[in-house]
Amino acid sequence: MVFFWLFVLGLLTYVLLQRSVSRITRTPVWLLWLVMMLPAFILTGWVIVNGSEEPAPTALLLGLFIVCPILYWALIQKGRISVPPSAKPEAEAGEAKRAIAPPSKPALRPIEKDEEATLQGCFPWSVYYLQNIEYHPQAMICRGQLRASPTVAYDTVRDNIRRHFGDRFLVIFQEGLQGKPVFALVPNPQAEKRDRSQTLTRPGLALGLLLVTLFTTTAVGTYLAGVTEDQLQATPALILQGLPYALGLLFILGCHEMGHYLAARRYGMRVTLPYFIPVPFFLGTLGAFIQMKSPVPNRRALFDVGIAGPLSGLVVAVPLLLWGLSQSTVVPIPEDGSSLLNFEALDPKASLMLTLLSKLVLGAQVAADQAIHLHPIAIAGCLGLVVTALNLMPVGQLDGGHIVHAMYGQRVGSVVGQVARLLVFGLALVHPELMIWAILLFFIPAADQPALNDVSELDDRRDFLGLLALTLLVMIVLPAPGILTRLLY
Repeated sequence: MVFFWLFVLGLLTYVLLQRSVSRITRTPVWLLWLVMMLPAFILTGWVIVNGSEEPAPTALLLGLFIVCPILYWALIQKGRISVPPSAKPEAEAGEAKRAIAPPSKPALRPIEKDEEATLQGCFPWSVYYLQNIEYHPQAMICRGQLRASPTVAYDTVRDNIRRHFGDRFLVIFQEGLQGKPVFALVPNPQAEKRDRSQTLTRPGLALGLLLVTLFTTTAVGTYLAGVTEDQLQATPALILQGLPYALGLLFILGCHEMGHYLAARRYGMRVTLPYFIPVPFFLGTLGAFIQMKSPVPNRRALFDVGIAGPLSGLVVAVPLLLWGLSQSTVVPIPEDGSSLLNFEALDPKASLMLTLLSKLVLGAQVAADQAIHLHPIAIAGCLGLVVTALNLMPVGQLDGGHIVHAMYGQRVGSVVGQVARLLVFGLALVHPELMIWAILLFFIPAADQPALNDVSELDDRRDFLGLLALTLLVMIVLPAPGILTRLLY
């Protein structure tokens, strides 16, 4: 069983690396994967040799979780895709969008000599006083003084570029290291593919994955409902008892991804339909995802797309959890303790939000020394909270990373991501079931990909919603404080 979960972790880790860092470094993915999996391999070997009852030495744990991240970072930096030396500061600040792969045979200059005057005319002095243009094979860095609001300046320059050059370039507006906004024009990779017939949405694939995931989650739900294998073989119709869990969980995950999908479509972004990931074990699914096929236009769109998923999923998960709690039963806390994912005896005090919701529904039925045997619908609702919390972690390209980046900018968002990873690791010491997620966060790039207009700030309403989302994250993952439990129980 240990090797089975090690295989699952290794597979997820490889997919994560392939999607996140393979485009920013030439270091082989297999080598990064080996470094990332080294703690899991060593700890698994320790358990096999010494048994699970003898904990690994603290020095070994600290060594693994200090040396491996440093080695991982060094390997990424050693193989990082290089940029022209004069453009390096802007690249470090995110001016040249890293998600855009350079063409295999770049031209010496992105524009011809006779087009330079046309390009300079795209920057009206009243909005952005252009001082100089640096030409590189893969980008043009346009420096100057901002004379209008960032939104007006970006929209004006972008529209002028489109009018004179069509869709040849993506116009990127980033904060420079000296605090002065600069423009970067990079070749648009979508322009070469415009004439190719590409099917962005594949409803057949999306529907097929949904049906398979419905089957796997129903099978898991049958087990969670207490149906044994012998009972299921004798009465196959008992598998229908897994439908409440399956439908509830898929509804929450589907609403989460549809929130992202609809928000992205609202801004005209090219995006795929939600794809579910079925697995015949654990929860029956590893979640769902969508793929964005076009850059994010601005920080407002980045924020809206990022927050739409967690809020949509939470709006569905909380009512389902409330109803499921009303159908659940109160049981004694087992002698070996409880956890956030122990559905047969869940200790509501493991989460501040679960504490409040359980007292709201069950009232005096649940005491301080009691746990809750969750109804299948309550299990789906509880998993909805966990999924929301994991996605709201303010790290890299997670939803929380998008939110913090949009609120405070890319550089501040990167710092927040670094701090969040350390805090989650500390939290995993309280909730050991989150340790795998805490380890994975250390290998997700802390910096989020910049939007095309990464300078214009959010309005007060979005800032408030962002703080509310982070507050919900804290309420889900932090245990109920002692003073609150003494008041409620």
